[in-house]
Amino acid sequence: MPAPPLPELAALHRIIELGGDQLQCRVACEVDVPGGRYPVHVISLGNPDPSVPAVGYFGGVHGLERIGAEVVIAYLQSLVMRLQWDSSLHQQLESVRLVFMPIVNPGGMHLGTRANPHGVDLMRNAPVSALEPVPFLVGGQRLSSHLPWYRGPALGPMEAESLALCEAVQTELLSHPFSVALDCHSGFGVTDRIWFPYAHTRDPIAHLAEMHALKSIFGQSHSYHRYTFEPQSTQYLTHGDLWDHLYQQACQQSQRIFLPLTLEMGSWLWVKKNPRQLFSRHGIFNPLIEHRQQRVLRQHQMLLDFLLRAACGHARWLPTPANRATCHAQALQDWY
Repeated sequence: MPAPPLPELAALHRIIELGGDQLQCRVACEVDVPGGRYPVHVISLGNPDPSVPAVGYFGGVHGLERIGAEVVIAYLQSLVMRLQWDSSLHQQLESVRLVFMPIVNPGGMHLGTRANPHGVDLMRNAPVSALEPVPFLVGGQRLSSHLPWYRGPALGPMEAESLALCEAVQTELLSHPFSVALDCHSGFGVTDRIWFPYAHTRDPIAHLAEMHALKSIFGQSHSYHRYTFEPQSTQYLTHGDLWDHLYQQACQQSQRIFLPLTLEMGSWLWVKKNPRQLFSRHGIFNPLIEHRQQRVLRQHQMLLDFLLRAACGHARWLPTPANRATCHAQALQDWY
């Protein structure tokens, strides 16, 4: 039985239809909601050769944060429309693989909840426990699915949506020698932040030098950007972070580099400009006025496009064995 209409899913289906055979699409899982089921799509384009770099774009992990899904959908639509006339994009896609999972949690989006229909917060659902104390509730809890930030039962399997995201990353990104992922969220403060692991410990990641090099070329290429680029542990620690879990899996293959990022859009900026949004649960996490939504969709496209370009040219900016120690030391000084 078809589920009730979901505007973001309808927009995604239109893009898939427009893309035709230039897109490879599959349903990673289906989610039951009252009245029907929603598919969770994985969409790929570009060179399928596992030797090329890969970039993954993810959104809608938290159902309330619709703007995250909309940012990813807007970028996919831009690419599909450009494929009709942009020969430089066709050339670029010969040397990279792009993977999109714009609506990871359609059930939560339909219900207007952060969690999925089982009450589980997917970003607290991985089998990773923090090594230091975490904030009460916010850091992940197993008290009740009726409370926010519920991790799921201690000995239970991961949720279907979490497993689908992990499977997509493992097969579509970690199979490549170099890959980057961007997961789009909203709801933290008044500043747009780009976070990278870890969330379960304050220790630096193994690829700190590579992450610092990525930050450096982003700043050099977009000198007026307003993002704060930092490890998530600078703000708070959590249990069950999916990207910590996937990054740890990637590190088991020492010859591969995987750089997962989270875009955390500062939604309090929208509330500050329109305080009436405080009276709407959706308004705390999304821009409700149309021109502000369009501005948000525009301003983040350059970040998503930068990651495509950075992946294509990764051999030109990754630290070399000769300067990697210097890059690592600089990163420690800047972030830790």
